[in-house]
Amino acid sequence: MTYLLLFVLIGFGAVLALVAALAALGAYLRYRRARIELQVNLTSEVERLSARTGELERGLLALQERSAQLPISISGLQQNLTTLQVLTAALAGSLGQAQKVLSYSALKNLSGTYLGQLLQVPSGEARRPS
Repeated sequence: MTYLLLFVLIGFGAVLALVAALAALGAYLRYRRARIELQVNLTSEVERLSARTGELERGLLALQERSAQLPISISGLQQNLTTLQVLTAALAGSLGQAQKVLSYSALKNLSGTYLGQLLQVPSGEARRPS
């Protein structure tokens, strides 16, 4: 009788441990999906900002050329344009570094993403290659 009671308690504990493990696995997969979605959004935003920085650099060059053609030299304007050009170049460099970091991180997560996709396929459905 006591062995049967112990066996039932051990079985109940094992079932609870299995349920907890499945819940933890589900939470981990949701975390990975959210992290990948954030990374994709962040990557697209950095790319958009990088493109806008290029536009800003071109606009600054055009503005600097136009200010040089003015008959009256405005030294304050030229100093501000030079400062803005330096800051824009620094921003472009920072965005380039962010793109490199995000692309490395994306490559690192590629195998985890594939594993997550494998685990999300329903058992009765055939998996298609991507």
